[in-house]
Order: sequence, then C-alpha cells, then structure tokens
Amino acid sequence: MLLEVEDLTVAFDGRPVVKGVGYSLRRGRTLGIVGESGSGKSVSSLALMGLLPRNAAVTGSARLEGEEILTLDEEGFRSIRGNRIAMIFQEPMTSLNPVRKCGEQVTEMLLMHEKVSRKEARERALDLFNEVMLPRPEKIFDSYPHEISGGQKQRVMIAMALMCNPDVLIADEPTTALDVTVQAAILRLLRQIQEKHNIGIIFITHDLGVIAQVADDIMVMYRGDIVETGPAEQVLHQPQHPYTKGLLACRPPLDSRPQHLPTVEEFMTHSSVSQADSSPNLGEQPEIPASAHSSPKLGEVAQRAGGVCENPASHPLLQVRDLRVTYTLKKNLLGKPLQTLDAVDHVSFDLYRGETLGLVGESGCGKSTLGQALLRLIDRSGGEVLYDGVSLDAMTSAQRKALRLKMQIIFQDPYSSLNPRITIGEAIAEPLKVHRTSITSATSATSIAGRVKELMQQVGLSPDWYGRYPHELSGGQRQRVCIARALIVEPELVVCDESVSALDVSVQAQVLNLLNDLKRQHDYTYLFITHDLSVVKFLSDRIMVMRQGRLVEMAPADELYAHPQEEYTRHLIDALPRL
Repeated sequence: MLLEVEDLTVAFDGRPVVKGVGYSLRRGRTLGIVGESGSGKSVSSLALMGLLPRNAAVTGSARLEGEEILTLDEEGFRSIRGNRIAMIFQEPMTSLNPVRKCGEQVTEMLLMHEKVSRKEARERALDLFNEVMLPRPEKIFDSYPHEISGGQKQRVMIAMALMCNPDVLIADEPTTALDVTVQAAILRLLRQIQEKHNIGIIFITHDLGVIAQVADDIMVMYRGDIVETGPAEQVLHQPQHPYTKGLLACRPPLDSRPQHLPTVEEFMTHSSVSQADSSPNLGEQPEIPASAHSSPKLGEVAQRAGGVCENPASHPLLQVRDLRVTYTLKKNLLGKPLQTLDAVDHVSFDLYRGETLGLVGESGCGKSTLGQALLRLIDRSGGEVLYDGVSLDAMTSAQRKALRLKMQIIFQDPYSSLNPRITIGEAIAEPLKVHRTSITSATSATSIAGRVKELMQQVGLSPDWYGRYPHELSGGQRQRVCIARALIVEPELVVCDESVSALDVSVQAQVLNLLNDLKRQHDYTYLFITHDLSVVKFLSDRIMVMRQGRLVEMAPADELYAHPQEEYTRHLIDALPRL
C-alpha cells in the first residue's frame, strides 16, 4: 500500500475540524475527496505534509510505504515534502511568489532535495514544462507569474509538484474557477502524468462532476466526518447519504430547465425530498415552458454571429452598436502605439427589459471588459451604447450619475470587492449614501440602516450580521453581500461578472436561485457573464458566445445548447464535466 491513513484527527485550539478520517491509496490510483468549503478536505491533506499552523493538534496515523510520517519533526517533513509527497495548491496566483520568475521557483525544489547543478535543474524544468504542455517553455521559465495566464500558472504549479518525482500527488482544487476548456485539459494532463509515473493522486474538489472525470474511488466529507466512501461509479450513481445526493443534485442540469435548483441544505433537512431510487436528479423537476423563459418573440428573431436582435414587440433596454475596446501593448519613444489588442471587437446586441442575457466564453475573450465598458468603468475605443433609447455619449454628467442608479455590477471575487475595514452593513449602505439625494423614497420611508437590514433579509443574510466584517463570512455569504450592495439602489440592469465561478456547487445553487427569485420579484434585467455553459443555460433566456473579442454566436439558451452552429460553441459544450 502506498499511503494508509487511520483515525486522522485535526483540532484547532481544541475545536476538531477533521474527525477520525481514514483511507488508503495505491500506486496508479486516484482518490477523490469531495465536500464543501470547511468540510476538512484541505486540512486533512495539509496535515500529511506538516503544513498546518502551530495551534493545530494532529493525532492518528499516516504511513507512507509503511513509514509513519505524522510524528516527523520539521526537518523530517522537509525531507519528504515535495520529494515524496507533493501538492498542487488551489490558487496558483497566491501560491507562486510574485517577485520571482517561474523557472526559479520550479527549480528550487530540485536544488533543495538533489545534488544537481542549476543547468541540470533548468533542463529538467524545461522538460517538465513540455510535459505539461506549456507553450514557449523558455519564455515562461523567465516570466513572472503575472505575465502568464491562469491556466499556464496552474501548469507551472503542476510542474513544480512533479519536479522531484513524488510518490503521492495531492491536487487541492486544481481546476476551481478555470475555464471549462482549461479544466478539461488539466484533468487530461493529470491522468497522463499518473499513467507515465505510476503515482498515487489525492484529488480534492467540491464538484462531483469534476471528480467523475479522474477518480477511481471517492470519499465524501461533511463537517470533518466521512459520510460516504466507495468506488467512484457506486458513489456517483448509487449515493446513499443525503449530503452526497445534495452535491449531485445542485449542479445545474444540462438536459432540463428546473425552476429551482435543489440545495444541500434541502437534502440534509428533508432527505425525503430525494427520489426513492437515490437518483442524483432529485426526482422529476418541473419544466419551465419555453415561453416562460423568453421575452416575447425573442426566440424567433435572434440572429447569430453578432447580429442585432430586433424585437418589434419590445423596446430594448440596452442597445450596443459596434462596441470596441482597444489596449495599447507597446509604444515608441514618442508615445505612438506600435502594438494594440482589440479586447472587444465591434460587438453589437440588444438587451430587453426583464431578460437574462448570458455571455459565455473562455478567459481573455473580452467578456468582463465588455461588461465594464457598458457601465463606463473603463473607456471604450469606439461604438455606441444606448440606454432606454438615449446614447450614453449624449448624456450630461448629471444624467450619467443618475444612470449609475439604474446600472449596477456584481464582481467575480466578493472578498476583493469588499472593503475589509468596514462592516458589511456599511458596505451595503454605501451606494445609498452616495446617491441619497437622488433616492428620496428609500431614505424618507425608513432609515438607511433599516433599509439595509430589510434587504439583507431578502438576500438570505441575517440582519444581526450588520456589524460583521467580510472576513467573518463565508464565500457564499460575501457574494450575497455584493448582491445586496448592487440592489440597494433598486437598479434596472445588473451585470453579473463571473459572480458564481469560484463558489462551491451548493453555494452556487443558492446564489443562482436567489438571482432568479429577485428577478421574478422585481423584474430585474441581467447580463450574466460566465465561462460555464451549464450555469448560463440554467439562468439565461438567450446566450451570446464570445471568442477573441468578437461575438461569434447568439441564440435562445435551449436552442444554442441543443443545436450550436459554431465549432467553438460545440467545443465549450463538450468540455463540460459530466457524470
């Protein structure tokens, strides 16, 4: 047996977070550990490498090829860390040193554990860069982390973990928030590496769809306990525990359009909701008629490949004509541009009142740039944007300020978009205070604090949390704070910029349900930006597909998924993880 773990318990200041975990791992096999954030997945793996803080108390046993490792001192852990057990961390941008070149960081591991020259270490790193299919290995070796893409940074982390040919590779959420196409490539790469080097892999994730692509065996964790374990096919297709059933059911389905996504909480509190045959599809979900998902006649007139959707029965809320955003990459000594990049290249579309328009594409295709240009958060290089028939360019500064009330944005990362020094109540109230002279109804009927607490309750936050700070909330709760902050001024149009991409699938289901409920209650209009076609299909009436700054396809959601016209769209659909 390569690795045997028995009765592993981890406690912080006397509070247990991992409770008696046990499993075994053989060479050439992959163990998938699944659970939500806070379930103890990462903590149990960090304990194997001696990377927990000093206030962590670790008990139990972990034997690596018969050798006990939990009792090692720091020097002993250093001898096996990276050498016999290596780890791919969840967020490569924060795991890589921003002031050191990628090549230096990768070779450091080999220079520490083996007696090799720097030239030999460089050659080994370049070989690994080729093995993990990094383009231009020499250039990336001499690049800093911020100079390469997210997928490339993740491949650098994989190369670093493989530098010393470890026996056990721990992959901690290695594909979270990556494009589905990059995610599929990373999963293929890990399988190829495992076959070539005959290593054991522990793959940690919250998404059972992802784990289905790589795992031989699955262990499901909930609040520090193992609630289910077994061969992957058995756990995925015959789940026994309500928590496992909930994780399977809360993924947006690809073949139906439910009105409501099931959540893990519903399964844990009302396990009878699930089907008697334990199907992960949560029984029969009510289908929404196509007419309920589309604005009048939208499906009949949507045009493809960047065409403008003209609907005579409804006046567009937002009209975009030939929008361009160009960045200067290189200038001469006189400041004249020598090299430019068209981040958004002649994009045109209409967005109708009460509609959810999805915008999907890989990272770098211009999705977020387009959303920010619509809200004038960045300057556009050309084209025209009309809001309710009025051109933004023809508006006075006072009119543009008033328009801010009607157009809001929910950013991708709720933690970085919230001020860590002010409470969440103050963060939600901030837009109301800025525009209070324009919002007489909200300030005269109730106090600002009262209005904030009312909205907090509406988005599923306890009003008692008004005085809490962002770090005291979970990722899903912080995202709800950002939603409340965007909605406090009662906007008409909300741009959701990758607002669920980094969340647990269970929390993602809660946020998607919340956005749908709020839309039905208040008739909001959404531009929903994401790289995940399963998410955008569940939420959207129509979907636009972007590639390299251009709009390549646009159609009603069900039609685009069932009959994609572009090869690129089919590529995005094929990359979706399936059970």
